[in-house]
Amino acid sequence: MIELFFVTCLISDPQRCTEHSLLFEPRNGLQTCMLSGQHELARWVAAHPDDWVKSWVCRRAGEGDRSI
Repeated sequence: MIELFFVTCLISDPQRCTEHSLLFEPRNGLQTCMLSGQHELARWVAAHPDDWVKSWVCRRAGEGDRSI
């Protein structure tokens, strides 16, 4: 699986952050995550107007540590 891993923080309290993960089918590859990741993040932010995306990365699911 390919993971879109991202960290969001509250606009009212930028030190209060949360980690999130969206999974993509492995057949779509990292390139698909990079291309559709921004769209998925925009949809997420539209649904969560009190948060902002601090950072994001596409990677193989479970790869690396949980911080970016």
